[in-house]
Amino acid sequence: MKPIVIHRQAKAELAEAVGYYEQRKPGLGQDFLAVVERAVLQIQRNPQLGAPYKSTKFRHCVVRRFPYVVFYVDLDEAMWVIAVAHAKRRPDYWRRRRIQ
Repeated sequence: MKPIVIHRQAKAELAEAVGYYEQRKPGLGQDFLAVVERAVLQIQRNPQLGAPYKSTKFRHCVVRRFPYVVFYVDLDEAMWVIAVAHAKRRPDYWRRRRIQ
């Protein structure tokens, strides 16, 4: 399996969402984190899992139970998670991010 690399801004998005859900209900933030981690592990095991996103090189995987989507790209050396984005807010804001 290829290693997973998570963009620094995707890490920040994830941390912010975990904090938000944890404030709403204790334990909910950790539930959200576990669901996202499970989605990322599934992506790592099967890079073709997510559907292609529009006419880009990215794929997306909808997170279960929460309105979030993991956007990623399968590169030769690693799987890059470019965003952990809310499904209903600011579409495509992450598309200008650079894969480092």
